Amino acid sequence: MAATRRWGLLPAVAALGTLFVVPPEAPVTKTDSFITAETTGILMIEGGECFSDPTFSPGAGERIVLYTPCAEGADNQSYGFTHVPDGPYDRAALSAFAWKSCGERHAELWNQDQGDNLPYYPIMPTAETWADGDRDVMCAVYRRTGRLTASALPPA
Repeated sequence: MAATRRWGLLPAVAALGTLFVVPPEAPVTKTDSFITAETTGILMIEGGECFSDPTFSPGAGERIVLYTPCAEGADNQSYGFTHVPDGPYDRAALSAFAWKSCGERHAELWNQDQGDNLPYYPIMPTAETWADGDRDVMCAVYRRTGRLTASALPPA
């Protein structure tokens, strides 16, 4: 009789266990429109610094990114900047230039195996910031699942 009661609870215990299973994070792919030069806080990030994904700030009334020490777990890390040649604003040409230049720098810093685990994306000027003279593209890396737990930059 005791064995019957014990096995009778098994389905209930198994069902409860599924309530506490944390599903793995869905892989994320960040594009050149994920963060732009108009995203509040991004212009404060220097090369090599880590920062958060954009979140809505009730105080600011808009989406912002925040500097985050890499060792505290960050969503992204800047690994360089590239200067765009002057000319009229052309989103498609700017995007092609940004992906190419950030990709070249990425390949210089990380070998193929490391690079696959650290995808990159460019943070580009917008038409408005371009009109104000912004010609810089920030290159950033991230992990598709989870956060960076330390600086992703290779040792110098």
